Amino acid sequence: MNNELSEARKNIDQIDEEILQLFIKRMDECRKIGQFKQANALPIENPEREREILLKVWQSAGSELGNCASVLFSTLIDLSKAYQRRMDSSDSPFLRKIRESLAKTPALFPKTAKVACCGIPGAYAQVAADKLFQLADLTYFNNFSGVFQAVEKQLCNYGVLPIENSTAGTVDAVYDLMKDHHFYIVRSFRLQIKHSLLVNPGTELKDIKEIISHEQAIKQCSKFLSTLPGVKITTCSSTALAARTAAESGRKDIAAIACSDCAGIYGLVQLRNAIQNSDFNYTRFICIAKEPEIFPGSNRISIMASLPHKPGALYQMLSRFSVLGLNLTKLESRPIPGKDFEYMFYFDFEASVADPEVLKLLAELDQDDGEFIFLGNYMEE
Repeated sequence: MNNELSEARKNIDQIDEEILQLFIKRMDECRKIGQFKQANALPIENPEREREILLKVWQSAGSELGNCASVLFSTLIDLSKAYQRRMDSSDSPFLRKIRESLAKTPALFPKTAKVACCGIPGAYAQVAADKLFQLADLTYFNNFSGVFQAVEKQLCNYGVLPIENSTAGTVDAVYDLMKDHHFYIVRSFRLQIKHSLLVNPGTELKDIKEIISHEQAIKQCSKFLSTLPGVKITTCSSTALAARTAAESGRKDIAAIACSDCAGIYGLVQLRNAIQNSDFNYTRFICIAKEPEIFPGSNRISIMASLPHKPGALYQMLSRFSVLGLNLTKLESRPIPGKDFEYMFYFDFEASVADPEVLKLLAELDQDDGEFIFLGNYMEE
């Protein structure tokens, strides 16, 4: 039995070597075709040719292996197209903008700047801004839209916004606003979130009839809240506003879920500390700017792209990342309003535009059919 297994593996090794040599020969022919297409301004995509190849492969392989053979050759075709795209040395407005940004961006991230954030003093966005900047000149807005508009209209140099939480997931409102406002991510920061139950002095747990906070904080403290049956849960625009509202009410039957810093700011006391569902509770904040700023050491890229509504569209997109060995750290889809079953995809991946191959890939995506938005190349702390 062992001899049979060894012999089979030996045969596979020999076949693999033959496949590898044929693959090299095939890619060499693809290179020649790519050069011809580039010289004659011909498109790389040829859907009818691809269909013809895959149909022939399926039929030749037979009913048992037809589908597997089709998947194999589909991958070969995607690799061939990616190889041909990488040969294109043409310039584009996208490439010029990125190179201009690299040249203009200072060597160091600024220590101070005018920064927009959501909420009021004591909000987690303020805490994140204080981590990102040594001394930020903060302007507060009632909602996420106000932060986007402040940056877009250049009322502030930067904006700080939450984008996802390890417990409650994506901040949907921020993702939806991405489609409506033009901005770039220039830095991100993962802030550990520890929620406290804040009350007016003299309040006991048994006195509480209502708890107010932001909807994300309420989700993140769901286990604690489930131990308080009959208590009314009220949402508001920020955790800090919840703390201020509780303080201004003067009531002994109301509490707020907020950052512990809010206790000192608004004259409250901490009735319970660390009431979040998990100690591993982090919120990722992004710092946005009107123009792209790509600081040295930037190692994460975020993009948005709409894909055609057809089988294999997402797979074909992912194969282009795979060819370059890029590690995707986030993939999220959001429905496009007004379009049935069409989605905008958000990609985060570990890479830098300093890599010529990565820059070529981004330029290719920018020239594809459908919407493409480069959100930034930045460092995450």
